[in-house]
Formats: sequence, structure tokens, C-alpha cells
Amino acid sequence: MNEILDTHKGTLYLVPTPLDFGCTGPELAAIDQLLPGATLAVASQLSHWITENAKSTRAFLKRVEALRGLAASLQAQQISELPRAAHKKGDHAPDAAIDAAARALLAPALAGHSIGLVSEAGMPAIADPGSSVVRAAHALGLAVMPLSGPVSLMLALAASGLNGQNFAFVGYAPQEATERARRLRELETLALASGQTQILIETPYRNAALLQALLQTLQPHTRLAACFGLGLPAQQRCLSMAVLAWKRLLTSTHGLPLSLPCVLLIGR
Repeated sequence: MNEILDTHKGTLYLVPTPLDFGCTGPELAAIDQLLPGATLAVASQLSHWITENAKSTRAFLKRVEALRGLAASLQAQQISELPRAAHKKGDHAPDAAIDAAARALLAPALAGHSIGLVSEAGMPAIADPGSSVVRAAHALGLAVMPLSGPVSLMLALAASGLNGQNFAFVGYAPQEATERARRLRELETLALASGQTQILIETPYRNAALLQALLQTLQPHTRLAACFGLGLPAQQRCLSMAVLAWKRLLTSTHGLPLSLPCVLLIGR
């Protein structure tokens, strides 16, 4: 049973981070071009963090510090990492051990310190670990406050021209070729029968393999959208067309930014 919300406890803030994680050079835009000022203002005032990766969180805070300053120095920030099991398998399903770990991570909030939850890129707990911390916060009577920022899945859906009234995020496709083809046909059947847009993601170095599998597996008139580099103003590119048109495009045109993060969508 949840405890009654206690205003003397800290708040758990879900702090989105820029979608340019892992990028360097000219595509690394100033952070105030990627996150709203109100989100940056909250981030600058926090000194306790729960994160997927402490190193990437320090890099994020360094960018915030350069623009807004920090309430505590970078060296004084209290950064705790989620358990490795949450990284490998996700933490969206109830699990006693992961729940206990999440509650332990929230101890500073019970003492009155607000905490920021972050992931490597984008909104924590959406296609990234963090769900267990949010569940634990509710159970402990903590206020949970999501902050505004980029969510690549919704940006891609909006840019795809596919059904935005009925959609499902289905995560990663299987890596093994036969199982992947079976799964893609399953998703296509659902999309064509119900009109429900199916949204997938992949690790950038496997983007080319997944795109080829989609083109080999899907029917010619099924609509496929691919959105690359969302949140990278200089590189963002969204394409949406029937599979047949994709095949014609890729026989004559090269240069798709396949090394960038990509969201793929199947629909009609």
C-alpha cells in the first residue's frame, strides 16, 4: 500500500537528457537548444541523482554547469547507479530484489533531498531503465515529477505520418535473422489489420541490418518510416514511404545516416 504523500520528503524528478548522447564535435549543440529552460533550472538545483551511468550523468551535469551553474560542485554531486540487472534486462517488471534496490537508492529523498532520475539519453523509464525507481517512489509516498524534454519515440511518431491515435512501442527486434523476420511479419500483420502503428528502436550499429530486414520482410505497400538523429538539429532526417518506394530509393540513393540513433515505424 502506498504511503500518504509527505511534503517533508524530497521529490523524485524525472530529468530528460539530450538525445545527442555519445556524439562529439559539431553535432553537439548547446544544451539550452535541446532542453527547456525550466528543466535546466531544476537540474541545476539538484545534488542527488539516480542514473543508468554515472559517467554520462557527470557529462550532462558539466553541460548544465557551464550554462546555469550547479547548487553543489560537480565533485560534491551524489550520483548512484541503478543495479546492473536493471541495465541488462530492464526493470519494468515487478521484482523483489530490484524493488529493494530502488527503495535503497531513494533513501536521500526520505531524508528530504530531492533526487533526479536520468538515463543515458531521453526520458528515463521510457525505453530505458528507471521504472523500478518510479514505482518505489510512489510506494514510499514521494512526489514524482516528470520534466519536459525530448522523447524520440513521440518525435518520430509525429514526423512519420502514421497513426498517432493508436500506436505501440515494441522495443527491439530479435537479432537472430529467422526470429527477427517472424517478429516483423507479426508486427506488420497487427499494423495492417488494426491500424496500430508499431514503433521499434535499435542500437545504431545494427540499424543497417534492421532496415534491410524490414525491406526484405514487409509487403510492398506497407508504410515504413525511419527517423534518424532526432534531437541533433544539424543531422535530423525523417523519411516515410511505402516499402516499394524505399527499395527504389535505396537502389539509387546512398548516404542515409545509419550510424545515428534511429526510430523505425510500421503502419498503413
